[in-house]
Amino acid sequence: MAGSVAASGFFPNPGSSPAALARGSKNTTGDLPETLSVRGIVAKPNTPPASMQVKARAQTLPKVNGSKVNLKTTNSDKDETVPYTSSKTFYNQLPDWSMLLAAVTTIFLAAEKQWTMLDWKPKRPDMLVDTFGFGRIIQDGLVFRQNFLIRSYEIGADRTASIETLMNHMQETALNHVKTAGLLGDGFGATPEMSKRNLIWVVSKIQLLVERYPSWEDMVQVDTWVASAGKNGMRRDWHVRDYNSGQTILRATSVWVMLNKNTRRLSKMPDEVRGEIGPHFNNDRSAITEEQGEKLAKPGNKVDDPASKQFIRKGLTPKWGDLDVNQHVNNVKYIGWILESAPISILEKHELASMTLEYRKECDRDSVLQSLTNVSGECADGSPGSAIQCDHLLQLESGADVVKAHTKWRPKRAHGEGYTGLFPAESA
Repeated sequence: MAGSVAASGFFPNPGSSPAALARGSKNTTGDLPETLSVRGIVAKPNTPPASMQVKARAQTLPKVNGSKVNLKTTNSDKDETVPYTSSKTFYNQLPDWSMLLAAVTTIFLAAEKQWTMLDWKPKRPDMLVDTFGFGRIIQDGLVFRQNFLIRSYEIGADRTASIETLMNHMQETALNHVKTAGLLGDGFGATPEMSKRNLIWVVSKIQLLVERYPSWEDMVQVDTWVASAGKNGMRRDWHVRDYNSGQTILRATSVWVMLNKNTRRLSKMPDEVRGEIGPHFNNDRSAITEEQGEKLAKPGNKVDDPASKQFIRKGLTPKWGDLDVNQHVNNVKYIGWILESAPISILEKHELASMTLEYRKECDRDSVLQSLTNVSGECADGSPGSAIQCDHLLQLESGADVVKAHTKWRPKRAHGEGYTGLFPAESA
């Protein structure tokens, strides 16, 4: 008995064979059922997925008394259909070409804009030189050169750069020279040894000769170097040229001395400081020769010429923006104060040809000053066809002299017209 049961597990009953089942499943007409496959095996009906059945039932609305009724089920899970997900193919894995094309277009447009802003055109070769205005040291490390582009806010009513603009360029090159040479300490142009001793540079005298004034978008090239000036002083010279033509625009020389930042008194030059700046002295070159140098009258001397006219401007006070990091008035600001008292007829018809300034005393932000200008001789009326000489004095209202100056003026000329009759050629 047990052996027959075991054998039946491996050998099915002949009555239960597929053929027997087929014969038994014949209907009365003698046809095979629809669920019988071609091999005689009864196939199960192809039941659709549950989601498709729910979807089909959801699409068919039942009718009650001839009208359709919308039935809602409480089970929201049966109403949701399975989202269709396409198979991963090579085409579907490709990037979005429209986004890639938009990114490439944006990059090209930005590059084109930058290229246009740089103005890389042959007609403007000056834009390619020292584009960022950092400057560099030339001539065996003794001369510093830097280029400046005249901006629209640096020109005056006559469409040329002002004397203050040119002197700001000179001051900028002086500081950049010290920085590039590796001599810049904590102070404003002071060397490390000067910073240790609380010493700063102050200007004692400046003389400048102006050949012509640049206009908007002109490129100027400024050379500067230093030399010794006595035991305790230093001389700094400048030579400003037009970058494109090489013509001289301005030549200037100055003398600087040391001041103690705490006591505000003049100081001798320590040997350590001389050892720092001595190797950078260029004593073989000068922007203005001794013959071209000008000595001013001693303070207190007044012009006795009865034909001279005096002009006074009172109530000048320094503003916060006029002070530098050493808490005294910037050197260039004094020039603006000096010219405050010059008659407008001279400023309109003449241009400054030369200027010599001697600094006597510093002023702070609480100082109140007055500017005096004496226009000498036959040119006191400011006639356009004559040269003019003026003596200037900037002093505190208490009477102490701050700056003494002498200026020479020539008639204005058309832009680009040369002037060679006033100053001889320089050795620089």
